[in-house]
Amino acid sequence: MRGPSRQALALVAVLGAWLAGGCGDSSGPGGGELTVSSVIVTPAGASVEVGNTQQYAALAVTASDQPVPGTAFTWGTSDSGIATISGGGLLTAVSAGPVTVSATGGGKTGTTSATITLTPPPPAVLLAAGDIAVCDSSYDEATALLLDTRTGSIAALGDNAYQSGTLTEYTTCYGPSWGRHKARTRPAPGNHEYLTAGAPGYWDYWGALAGPRDQGWYSYDLGSWHIIVLNSNCTEVGCTAGSAQEQWLRADLAAHPAQCTLAYWHHPRFSSGASHGNNTAVGPFWQALYDAGAEIVLNGHEHLYERFAPQTPGAAADAAGGIRQFTVGTGGRTLVAVGTLQPNSQVLDNGTYGILQLTLGQGSYAWAFVPVAGSSFTDQGTGTCH
Repeated sequence: MRGPSRQALALVAVLGAWLAGGCGDSSGPGGGELTVSSVIVTPAGASVEVGNTQQYAALAVTASDQPVPGTAFTWGTSDSGIATISGGGLLTAVSAGPVTVSATGGGKTGTTSATITLTPPPPAVLLAAGDIAVCDSSYDEATALLLDTRTGSIAALGDNAYQSGTLTEYTTCYGPSWGRHKARTRPAPGNHEYLTAGAPGYWDYWGALAGPRDQGWYSYDLGSWHIIVLNSNCTEVGCTAGSAQEQWLRADLAAHPAQCTLAYWHHPRFSSGASHGNNTAVGPFWQALYDAGAEIVLNGHEHLYERFAPQTPGAAADAAGGIRQFTVGTGGRTLVAVGTLQPNSQVLDNGTYGILQLTLGQGSYAWAFVPVAGSSFTDQGTGTCH
């Protein structure tokens, strides 16, 4: 616990001396009027959240630190856009930033500093999975039931409507299950969407929720986090360093220097699955995100669940600055076999359908894999932002 400030101790000492001397009027030792030499303003160095108030006090003293009773004060702040203060010294925090509080009395002005802070937003929830809806399967309905009982935004990680992502498949296969939550979903396109040339069913179904048509990359804020959605169908839209998408990604990261950043797209850079394995084409995404200090990447494509330890784009363990990847291809499509275990893979399961629930806090996050009813596998943990 911090002790009293120097200003507060001085104020207490001055008041004590004044009371001990029984001097309740403004006369000096010889009966003359006391002259104000300085003004003490307390508390010093207060931190006040936007929307809250802080009461200030002022004391006028002589050169010998004798209080000057009856001094009237005029209050002010250095920036009324950050904080205002009443005639009685009650400060109201308006917006974030530093501000100086002043009290003027007896021809002298005293000041102290204050910091106005933003109230941290409550943690945000992001629910995620990919490889979801198949008309002749009930597993997507089982994972959709998990969404029904949970609040939060939803990330559909691609291959959302099988077999070819047509508008009819989106309407009749995805719509009755995960489509119940369309309004709170921000999607990414998968390779199955592009089995129909140009993925028109994807763009027609999602509209503005999918970002600019025929691109598939966009960003949004969720709580205190910045979220980036990318299109990993690299032969269709380009993912190389210097491509339009990679340049947009770097510009978006520079324009949103949030403490915590999460990105998602369909194809995982790293995978221990037997069907697809590692995908080097999305390496430039990883490099840009790593350079900017991003925390988390979410993917689908491989029909299993896998969590990696924080690592570099080159698969070197990096607990301090690495990106943690989750592959969540467990939305409903048939699960696949495990292949060669990749470096830094910490948890791997290919027998459970479910969703990943991320709780995104101020400077921290928590994850939990939530299995469908009747399954028991789960994975939970916490992390901090860089």
